[in-house]
Amino acid sequence: MKRYYIAGNWKMHKTVAESVALAKALVRDLADCKDRVMIAPAFTALAAVAEAVRGSNIVLGAQNMGPDIQGAHTGEVSPLMLRDLGVSSVILGHSERRHSYFETDELINRKVLLALDHGLELILCVGETLAEREAGRLEDVVGFQVREGLKGVSAAKMASVTIAYEPVWAIGTGKTATPEDADMVHAYIRSVVSSLFDKAIAEALVIQYGGSVKPDNAVELMAKVNIDGALVGGASLKAETFVPIAQFR
Repeated sequence: MKRYYIAGNWKMHKTVAESVALAKALVRDLADCKDRVMIAPAFTALAAVAEAVRGSNIVLGAQNMGPDIQGAHTGEVSPLMLRDLGVSSVILGHSERRHSYFETDELINRKVLLALDHGLELILCVGETLAEREAGRLEDVVGFQVREGLKGVSAAKMASVTIAYEPVWAIGTGKTATPEDADMVHAYIRSVVSSLFDKAIAEALVIQYGGSVKPDNAVELMAKVNIDGALVGGASLKAETFVPIAQFR
């Protein structure tokens, strides 16, 4: 049976106390969840949430990571620091990092390679803007982001890579790609990965959908052949909305 991967990106929300309270609620409510669940709180809450989820089935993730191990990089967090806190996964290339903070594909690729070199799993986010979609550039944009993001990644390390397709126009807007549209893009991503590596790696790759995933659309989205999970934003901030997504079946 297919095992799905549901990740919650808490973004810049919640104090340490609020983060711990939510993490404890998820540990309790998802104790019997058969699918993989990850939560990515703010950096300030990582240490406390690590204690809250210790020994549970919930994976601790970070929302971003710097491109260097150490040094004079004010404000950055290295993979060694994340691992020291108990983080095992990191979200890279999120559309908000690309578009609000102008992260390039080259920079994101540096982070991808560094994360893998230091034993972290990662979620590589890719997706097009509404203007790019309407201009017929969806495959050009998404394909380029996948190829550049995975440049230099070995076949052996692809087992530690998840890709999240997040149409930029659907993030935080309440709009969602139709399940059919999302599945088509996921299939395209799988074909790109197959061309970079091989069919077996492409078929084994977990591809999440991220774009206003909610309890009322999770079942329909997850039913599609090429959708293997979800990267959840706003709906991950409350147990009453995130738990039903993680337990969609």
